[in-house]
Amino acid sequence: MEYIPAKTIVTKTKGSQWFGIDYNMNIYKGCCHGCIYCDSRSDCYRIDHFDSVRVKEDALRIIRDDLRRKVKTGIVGTGAMSDPYNPFEQKFELTRHALELIDAYGFGAAVATKSALLKRDIDILKGIMEHSPVLCKVTVTTTDDNLAKKIEPHASSPSERLALIEALRKNGIFTGILLMPVLPFLEDNEENILSIVKAAKEAGANFIYPAFGVTLRNNQREWYFDRLKELFPQQDLVSEYIRRYGNSYECTSPEARKLWQVFSRECERYEIRYRMKDIIHGYKKNYEVTQLSLFD
Repeated sequence: MEYIPAKTIVTKTKGSQWFGIDYNMNIYKGCCHGCIYCDSRSDCYRIDHFDSVRVKEDALRIIRDDLRRKVKTGIVGTGAMSDPYNPFEQKFELTRHALELIDAYGFGAAVATKSALLKRDIDILKGIMEHSPVLCKVTVTTTDDNLAKKIEPHASSPSERLALIEALRKNGIFTGILLMPVLPFLEDNEENILSIVKAAKEAGANFIYPAFGVTLRNNQREWYFDRLKELFPQQDLVSEYIRRYGNSYECTSPEARKLWQVFSRECERYEIRYRMKDIIHGYKKNYEVTQLSLFD
């Protein structure tokens, strides 16, 4: 494991519109899940050797000092740039110990992952819930384990992730699905979307938050196109992307409008949240403090 220097790790977000998160925390740099579509591979993030996981030196001390210096508590999110539950976390337990610090300093937590390893830390998440909100976001873009093995080769299978969601929900943790990206010409069909909503219902998920498309920019785009050619040689997918999107950053599925109608209808039927404001309200509502007037 390579260690890299860092001055700070828990940083303030520009706004809390994204799942109500107040701070970001990335202990690891790079990711070895090998997802063919990962936006973090883009040139703008300047992450060399993205597929090699490195860890920030003295991370737990830095996180402790960062939390101690914060004027206000809030929700600490992790998983924005690299998965906090990569295979090395099994041994190093840095995410686990960081969650313990988050608990000790009275912060809430929002975890995004594609790894069933998160199940190991349910005990700490339940401890945080005693004083602060907890949100778990598990990425599921297909229920087809075979397709997922191609596009997310080293992540936990969708079956394992859905079992993780079920375990988190059985422990009372507010948990749902990040349905993103939905890859055009591969995953953007009604059958796939309906299967995910049905699986979410069966697992007890609180929410599904979708993005019917994918983002592509320099370096990431070239990587993605090369993987499409390698993995789906019988389908001329790259030509489809170039014809429809050119060099656009946002590659919205041509089926997006129809899929949204199908998706939202099914979520309403199963009473699954799918709007951001409802998701934020859902996991924070039991922690809202109402100041009572002395004259009440």
